[in-house]
Amino acid sequence: MLSGPKGSEEAPALQCTVCGRESTLVELPGRSEKYCLECSADVATVILLQSEIDAAALAGKHIDGLVAEFTQLSNRLLERAQSA
Repeated sequence: MLSGPKGSEEAPALQCTVCGRESTLVELPGRSEKYCLECSADVATVILLQSEIDAAALAGKHIDGLVAEFTQLSNRLLERAQSA
């Protein structure tokens, strides 16, 4: 018997950690959360941007463009999470 909602024999639905959509989920390396394809792309990009911002700041380079892109992606993820 599969475990699901109380009294059912259905498998529990898999939901994206960010948006809550029931979808095919993927895991990102080093993360325990599971994401839908759209959210996983944004989360992966945010992770890369964090590294690029840190490296550019340490090198004394201009980071405003990277920070703006990071902010835009973060806001998009936050909107998806809040609408879930």
